[in-house]
Amino acid sequence: MITYWHNPRCSKSRAGLALLEEQGAEVTVRLYLKDAPSLADIQSVNAALGLPVIAMVRTGETVFKELGLSKDSPDMALLEAMATHPILIERPIAIAGNKAAIGRPTEALKTLL
Repeated sequence: MITYWHNPRCSKSRAGLALLEEQGAEVTVRLYLKDAPSLADIQSVNAALGLPVIAMVRTGETVFKELGLSKDSPDMALLEAMATHPILIERPIAIAGNKAAIGRPTEALKTLL
């Protein structure tokens, strides 16, 4: 079972979902902009990704700059910002057990199959 943090308005997110479905994966879609993950959810996914917190953040979003964040901001500030403003979460993210992958490039999702 793969949980997929999805934004249907994003072409990369749609492509990633299509790739997983074409591969026959059982996918549960979470529309993370409507069903925002908690701080604990985001921390758990970050641990599963095994990447720096900043790798999960959409630094080009207007709210990133409005909050005074930077690529050097403390991890907790970035995590709390994503919990409060889920638009800041990089998309798509797929989670399978204790592993996760950001679908940029889309093929990165294959690591979970």
